[in-house]
Amino acid sequence: MKSLRLLAILEADTITGPAKNLLQFAQCARGQVDVEIAVFRREGQSNLFIETAGRLAIPVHTMPEAGRFDLTVVRALRSLAGELKPDVVQSHAVKSHFLARASGLHRMAPWVAFHHGYTWPDLRARIYNQLDRWSLRGADCVLTVSEPFRRELVRRGVAAQRIEVVHNAIDPQWGRRDKSPEASAALRARLGIGPETRVVLIVGRLSSEKDHGTLLEAMRRVRGMAPDAHLAIVGDGPERPRIEETVRRLGLVGSVTLAGQVPSAEPFYGIADICVLSSLSEGSPNALLEAMAAGVPVVATAVGGIPEMVTHGESALLVKPGDCEAMTNAIAALLNDGDLARRLAARAREIVLERHAPEARARRLVEIYESLTRRPAR
Repeated sequence: MKSLRLLAILEADTITGPAKNLLQFAQCARGQVDVEIAVFRREGQSNLFIETAGRLAIPVHTMPEAGRFDLTVVRALRSLAGELKPDVVQSHAVKSHFLARASGLHRMAPWVAFHHGYTWPDLRARIYNQLDRWSLRGADCVLTVSEPFRRELVRRGVAAQRIEVVHNAIDPQWGRRDKSPEASAALRARLGIGPETRVVLIVGRLSSEKDHGTLLEAMRRVRGMAPDAHLAIVGDGPERPRIEETVRRLGLVGSVTLAGQVPSAEPFYGIADICVLSSLSEGSPNALLEAMAAGVPVVATAVGGIPEMVTHGESALLVKPGDCEAMTNAIAALLNDGDLARRLAARAREIVLERHAPEARARRLVEIYESLTRRPAR
């Protein structure tokens, strides 16, 4: 059977969750789907995503742009699609959705739009997010990662019959190779974290919906019960200055490490005693799957698709978003009760093996793409 040609449009300069999932799919579906990726790039901008895709032999086409609303990209995308003649077009996030529809790509091939939820960095971005109300109505299929997101899309005017929920996936071996004492000791030494210090880890973009403020206040309280607890924050984003100021204000300097953006967060799971997701909004978070695969017990807010992935008291401890007291108690419980921590981590890893294998997700996506190519043209 002839391979499908997929043109994926993505805004990524680092290895975000959507970027990671796309690269993972491209590898799993080789032989069935030939993935070509279009990314936007500004002059002088480094791009870890392009470098990573190149190492994996996944073709990437760069779309030069002068700024967020550079509409010359519309012509470039239309030209690229005319050259590649894809069987399916795929887009990720608000900007890519808008450009896919504005360039008319949805009239050249079936269009699948991946909805990953919204970040809330500023008022301009929140207004920008409203473009989806127009863009997504033109998609043949909208893929999202949780039932709450599905309901939100219906409220925004996307036809329910065009929406599919497909959870994210993770390599079951994620984090296992970095569990060695040697690798952990080397990372701790580089970060200035002592060998006996217990590490609470949060991984993700530093944006307001991740609610690092509640976690930092919880850590201030936790340190009253566990003075050796240390918070490692991996990621970067617009909230970094506010987070740094909060660290100073709460007297947590020396007890919090901001590691910044890293090529892979995998080594950090090797030193983590607990992982926390303090988000106000989530879909099917990769950081949760990474902790589950790495065998690190989790405290998470019960938002978005998180309760679809883990169960309170069985595979994680779930708390209400913004509830500092509940978060403090959950972190302290896992630090103080080793049996509970091990039991939750073991069940979470079983769930990864049962439900979140990359190969199963790739098969589901291929089925969706093939079904779209068999439909009559619109």
